[in-house]
Amino acid sequence: MKWLCGSLVALVALAGCGESAQEKAQASVCDARASIQKQVQELDGLTASTVTLDGVKANLQTIRTDLKQIKNAQGDLNDDRKAQAEQAWESFSGQVKAVGQDLFKSISAADGKQQLASAFDTLAKNFSTAFAPVDCANT
Repeated sequence: MKWLCGSLVALVALAGCGESAQEKAQASVCDARASIQKQVQELDGLTASTVTLDGVKANLQTIRTDLKQIKNAQGDLNDDRKAQAEQAWESFSGQVKAVGQDLFKSISAADGKQQLASAFDTLAKNFSTAFAPVDCANT
């Protein structure tokens, strides 16, 4: 019986060693933030001659998925990090929606492609502003 009690204590101790919901949420937010940054950099690197509808759609879809991941994780964050993530999400998600709408209006025309390249540059700047406060240094 003594070995059983010792085993149960060890099992409970091991169960407590996993990540907390808050730590998992922070990691999820930071992973999504890194993915968004990568997608934004790819979009920002496009020019009027390299923009393709399928490529931009794929980047924007990945960003939308990452934004959902951030939104879903917010409830498990501590108050400060939750506020940072919410503010970044609200600020940036509208920008992504606007770029997506512009995409379908103007991608076929050469001047439209130039406008999109400019929009991607703005999106990159807005990403930096929106997500700069989201602390991922300690994850």
